[in-house]
Parts: sequence; C-alpha cells; structure tokens
Amino acid sequence: MRDLRRYLRLTSFERRIVIQSFAGLVLTRAGLRVVGFGVWKRVAAALARVRRDGDGGNTDSVLAAVVKMHAAAERRLFFKPSCLEHALVLWWLLRRQGVAAELRVGGRKEQGRFEAHAWVEAGGAPVGDADETHRHFAPFDGPVPLMESRLR
Repeated sequence: MRDLRRYLRLTSFERRIVIQSFAGLVLTRAGLRVVGFGVWKRVAAALARVRRDGDGGNTDSVLAAVVKMHAAAERRLFFKPSCLEHALVLWWLLRRQGVAAELRVGGRKEQGRFEAHAWVEAGGAPVGDADETHRHFAPFDGPVPLMESRLR
C-alpha cells in the first residue's frame, strides 16, 4: 500500500518511466533468452526511436529522473535483473527520452575466469551503475554497436 501511495505521488512522466522500466525489464529478460543479445538490441533500438514529448524537462533532469525511476522499478521486481538487462533497459529508456546514451560492455579475468559487465554512459560518464562496478572492468573498444553497423 505504501508503494502505491508513493507511485501516485509521482509525476506523470515518472510514472511512465516506471511502467516502461517494468515492462522493459520483463521483456528484455525474455528477449535475451529467446532471440539473443544482437537481435534484442536491434529491437530496443528500433523502439527507442520515439522522441521526447516535451514534458521531461532538460537533459540533465531527464537523465536523473530516468535513472532514479528505473532503479526504483528494479527494486520492486520479482527477479533481480542482470547487469546486461539493467543496462539495456536503461539505455533504451534514456534514448526514448532523447538522451544520447551508449551501452558499454567490459571484461576482466578473475581467478582464472572471464567475467563481463554491462553499463550505460551518457556524456562519457557512467550512469545508473551506483556501486561503480564498471571501474573493475576494461571496456571493450567503444560503445557496443548495432550488428548491422558492424557488418558494413
């Protein structure tokens, strides 16, 4: 009940982000398992072509609101999203609002095992990676491009 009251106090813009975040996280979990990363990223990119409708304010405030609402939605999910699920949906949400965001992936070798991490950068700075896990991973060369741009 407390969560419902908090949700109702949000602005219409914030409510839209929460709903899109919930839907995006659930669909991304399924999409990554069914069609894989490359296809799912192209789907997300195509769906991100919707531009801001003007109620989000300036880019900095939009970025902060999207990151905050996405984190709030994640905390209330029935599963814990992976870093890739988190980053893909945050990247999609930001691009839908007209924020220039890039999806980044990095790797490291830890105790003889390869590990990877995904995060989002806007203006060259990481966003939505509160514990700064990205600092422990060497980013692969540049943002993760769409598959068709790599094939050309």
